Amino acid sequence: MTKYILILIFLMISGSVFSQKKKKERITTEEINVVKPFSPTVSEAFKINAEPQIDSIDLGEKKEISYTINSIPVASTFTPAKGKAKTLSREPKERFYNNYVSLGYGNYKTPIIEIFAHGNSSNYNDFGGFFNYHSSGGGIDGIVLNDDFKDLNVDLYYKQSERTFDWKVEGELKYLSNNWYGLSEDIAYSETVINSIEERQSYTDLSLGGEIEFFDALIHKGDVSISRFSDKYKSGENHLQLNSVIDFPIGQELMYSEISLELLNGKFENDFFQTQKLKYTYFNIGFSPNFEVLRDNLTLNAGAKFYYSITNNFEGSKFYIYPNVTASYNISEEALIAYAGVIGDLQQNSYKNFVDKNPFVSPTLYIQRTNQQYNAYAGIKGLLNSKVRFNLKAAYINEKDKPLYKLNPSLTDGSVELDKGYEAANSFQVVYDDVNTIYFNGEIIFDLFKEFKFGGNLDFNSYSLKNEDQAWNLPLLKATLLAKYTRKKWSAGADLFFSTDRKDELSIIPDTNTRITNAAYFDINLNGVYTIDDKFDVFINVNNLLGTNYQVYTNYKVQGLQFFGGVKYKFDF
Repeated sequence: MTKYILILIFLMISGSVFSQKKKKERITTEEINVVKPFSPTVSEAFKINAEPQIDSIDLGEKKEISYTINSIPVASTFTPAKGKAKTLSREPKERFYNNYVSLGYGNYKTPIIEIFAHGNSSNYNDFGGFFNYHSSGGGIDGIVLNDDFKDLNVDLYYKQSERTFDWKVEGELKYLSNNWYGLSEDIAYSETVINSIEERQSYTDLSLGGEIEFFDALIHKGDVSISRFSDKYKSGENHLQLNSVIDFPIGQELMYSEISLELLNGKFENDFFQTQKLKYTYFNIGFSPNFEVLRDNLTLNAGAKFYYSITNNFEGSKFYIYPNVTASYNISEEALIAYAGVIGDLQQNSYKNFVDKNPFVSPTLYIQRTNQQYNAYAGIKGLLNSKVRFNLKAAYINEKDKPLYKLNPSLTDGSVELDKGYEAANSFQVVYDDVNTIYFNGEIIFDLFKEFKFGGNLDFNSYSLKNEDQAWNLPLLKATLLAKYTRKKWSAGADLFFSTDRKDELSIIPDTNTRITNAAYFDINLNGVYTIDDKFDVFINVNNLLGTNYQVYTNYKVQGLQFFGGVKYKFDF
């Protein structure tokens, strides 16, 4: 088997030599503003209206014009007044800088440091890095364990444009330190038990990757990444991914294939009850042929996805086939577009992905694949007029082994000391179930006038499960409202978030089970920026304006009213 794996990897890499020439392209630079909000994190996504491009008009050669002047005397008593030169006032153009440093501080002992810097040694390369540090001293009301955290992210990259291809390499280091501070109010923990809980957990993620894109080549592009993810409890996970796209132009149509190789290997020192070590290995080989048809108003992609997944886990090695058919039809010259599709995919779950979504999981997880057999969707998007944009989408999704976050049981009734810091019903396990989902999404954005934008989106999910009683910790409805007002020197924005209640279950060993309902929550965040000059901005954020310690996950209260402010300095080398 190892021999065949090496042959496949060799074929993907060696195919890149079939490249042809293309017109030289230069790398351009952009200013990137990255904002890391308080928990919960929601990104703002207003689109910028593109300015129309007007083709130049060829006026042709200059033609000679013959003319004569007939002088006719005119009697006049008009005497012109003396003229006075008038100066034209012009506002200075705003200058853009390639680099910035942002520093801020807020209550809950919350500093943020953010740096982005890049440069180049020629017109055909670009290199730089991004640094972000965000931490909090904690202090949530009613929490008896430590609730501080530290979050560090360092990203370095190098990009180069050659005569027939572009390539890029990058490396990233992430470090997160947090605590299992979410103790249940239904358990009377003694002071001795609380003192025995080692609530600290930390994660380290080190990754290295690269990508290459050829101009007019058989192999259009490819990328590779390798990462090492580990934690304080000696858990470790290695993840290797290789992907490539091969193009086959056929007349006006395009046939392309995607090839992927994925190797995931990891271990946990113990399962939750400390009876055995947990180890897992997955090797996934993917092939996806696609045929794309482009017409005046129609775009159609007819394809499929094939996977062979090899594993030593209890699931066993399997072969998967998925549809990959999508279409869109332009009803009214970009003003109204209807779209639909039936797709599916093999989703390889990993410890890193689970931690990214919920950092309060225990280091005792069972890692499995999720088989999304199909996702059938249809929608319509476009412009109601020049000021209103919308997108409506409905879908029906069938998934086998969909992961759900659920509380781990408590190994104490409040009087028995614990060996591990995650055993007091203060951490989450991952349970899998076959789930059918009815999904609806609606989004609308109002560009009322140049300075003001307003919009919102709504997600509705109805779940039908095969084994579990509830779709643990998943809401039925989530909604977001966004507004932003911009003037010459300052801007202000507001974000409003709403989520319906979520279900969970508290189990106290040996035989106590209690159903939990996490209440619905409503959150309001405000932000403002004032531009002092081209180089300096000052900003202020007010998060969780209502000051409620609502719970995104069971027993984990968020910080209350948060004030945060700082300064941003932009510069060039």
